[in-house]
Amino acid sequence: MDWIADTSPGDWLRERVDTAWTDASAMHTVVPRGFPAYARIFHPASRSRPVGQPWPPLPYDDHARAWAAFGRSQPQIDTENVTWAQTATTFETRMHPEAQWNRIVGAHDPEQGWQQVRGPEGWQYDAPGEGRMDVAQLAALARLLSPATTTPHHGYAGVWEGYGGLVGFMGETPSRAVLTFSADPTVDDDASLQDRHRAMLGPSTRDPFNNVFRKPTWQPGLLSDEISRGPRLELPQRSYLLFSAGATAFTDASWPDLAPWVSPDEARAWAQTPNVMWPADRAWVVVSEIDFDSTVVAGSAELIAAICASPGLEALPLREGADLTWDGDEVNR
Repeated sequence: MDWIADTSPGDWLRERVDTAWTDASAMHTVVPRGFPAYARIFHPASRSRPVGQPWPPLPYDDHARAWAAFGRSQPQIDTENVTWAQTATTFETRMHPEAQWNRIVGAHDPEQGWQQVRGPEGWQYDAPGEGRMDVAQLAALARLLSPATTTPHHGYAGVWEGYGGLVGFMGETPSRAVLTFSADPTVDDDASLQDRHRAMLGPSTRDPFNNVFRKPTWQPGLLSDEISRGPRLELPQRSYLLFSAGATAFTDASWPDLAPWVSPDEARAWAQTPNVMWPADRAWVVVSEIDFDSTVVAGSAELIAAICASPGLEALPLREGADLTWDGDEVNR
């Protein structure tokens, strides 16, 4: 998986995605048009509950003491992955290709929160991750993608440039650190430290920690400076770093060990999957849009059927032009 400075292999994507973001075409601002069929792969969610006791009540701020006592008890927490279909059954909603998680769990007002929702039997349901597949999910998908192209060893993977710490940037050095001393061991809150810091600086004519004339300097990222300063694959809504990567590069769940955009210190289970990938023959394309909690695959009818039938994936066939915005679920109103 090597970085590619020449992003022209991705020009065809720009020609087949919409330039304006509207609800009617939201899918195609990031997913190319013109393929015979599409599938939506739903990212796994999870649910958890304490053993032998219930969760404290919500919201947190109104029940701080209960949550503090809960933490002191150091409860054992059962956690497990759960499918969208299982969740829909639990909340008595309907699973379908254009389902949205907030509707599945009955959270119709986004301002009320839907990332964590309490369900029956004491389970708390945590929303699926956005912008990335599960590592094992991608491996299962890649095993279906490989035979669906004439170039299984030759392809491309794009990773969104905006992930924190991925690329270098011009900025200021880390914020200041101040060492203070106090004869009173009980005085250690942030406000007191700030007060003493200001008192220390008051008589001074120069604050070396707060120089308003300090100039931005280059802050390195995980990837090399050459990559950080290099060209991007520019699409209407997103900019990606482009790497060479055929489908076969992802067929084993150990693929994060070879991905240059994955930190060696990062747990493999949390590795970032490509946001867009396709083979050299353009037989299919996979898009994990950073704001979507599902991945869309465009390709042949045979490939889409195989994906939807795979036991390792929760996937449904998707119509072209589907609305995948948070309010696009017209069934679970």
